[in-house]
Amino acid sequence: MSVIAQSFVVSRLRHMWSSGQLPHALLLAGPSGAGQMAVALDFARLLLCEKPEGSGEEARPCGTCPSCRMVERYAHPDLHFSFPVIRPKNASSTSQVVSDLWITEWRAMLTDGAYFDLDEWGQRMGIEKQQPCIYADESDELLRKVSIVSARGGYKVVIVWLPELMNVTCANKILKLLEEPPRQTVFLLCSDHPEQLLATIISRTQRVAFKPLTEAEIAEALMRERGLSAEDAARTAHRATGSYTRALRQLTVGHDEQEFLDMFVLLMRKCYLRDIKEMYAWAERMATWGRERQKSFLDYALQLVRENFVYNFHLPQLNYLSQSEEDFSRNFARFVNEANILGITAELTSARRDIAQNVNARMVFFDFALKMIVLLIPPKQ
Repeated sequence: MSVIAQSFVVSRLRHMWSSGQLPHALLLAGPSGAGQMAVALDFARLLLCEKPEGSGEEARPCGTCPSCRMVERYAHPDLHFSFPVIRPKNASSTSQVVSDLWITEWRAMLTDGAYFDLDEWGQRMGIEKQQPCIYADESDELLRKVSIVSARGGYKVVIVWLPELMNVTCANKILKLLEEPPRQTVFLLCSDHPEQLLATIISRTQRVAFKPLTEAEIAEALMRERGLSAEDAARTAHRATGSYTRALRQLTVGHDEQEFLDMFVLLMRKCYLRDIKEMYAWAERMATWGRERQKSFLDYALQLVRENFVYNFHLPQLNYLSQSEEDFSRNFARFVNEANILGITAELTSARRDIAQNVNARMVFFDFALKMIVLLIPPKQ
């Protein structure tokens, strides 16, 4: 998959390489779904290419040399990946936990596309209750890898995905590696939350900032890459809120949207009636869903609430509702206003975070339902 937009970032990186002023560590930082991994892979192709073409901002990998072909398979001996993992079920408590234990799944993930997030990667690993992280063992493994002479006689490239998930021991060891990197070694740190990184690590890198994608950029990519109609692409792009990853996820859960709407409508009606017994039954039903589907529902609910808030301004060009959603919003939108929109979105965001962290789903959804009573229908003064 090609890089979606971010032409300024791509040009800046190519200019660094062409001018001979390439830092040894770059922090590619921006919101999830902006394309940090896609850009890192694109730049790695250029760094490792044996016959690059053009110069300056027009520099390109040739795409045909042995190195380019190996990078396309994510199997170049001088291209190394570090990413959050869990301890495999068959691993002993004393065995090292490093990214390479999951390299087959990782390559398959990249082959499917460079736009994914931690939830999707966790699903690929088959996570149940563990939280993925980059373990201390990984820093020792990286040191071993970059200390070896380049197999192809050029750069060695290390792509670290979500470095903010390094545990403290690993982060401190990586810091030493960034302070004294081996010759012709380039670190590309792809971060969604750079504020969570150690300040000392940030100070050892040159930051390259990514902006959220525009609706037009996402829509154009969906039409080109996925064959969507202009209308469907525009609606999906609007709901993606700047993230191509989120846009792609909508395509996979699209057939669930009617049930998501039905469940949301059901909850709102029970909240309006203050029917605690039925609200608990609703929470029990939600708890039977898989975790990924639960998170998708909460994403959908968050977007629907925002659309209902906008609906109150009576500007149809700003709304992207299906016919069934609009039929519901015609009566529901008046309950979403300046007084409660921030509270509702905060509760939905909190519920999604709890589900992602394996908090008991029945408790999460029932607690959310109870809070919605207060937020939607405040007590009379």
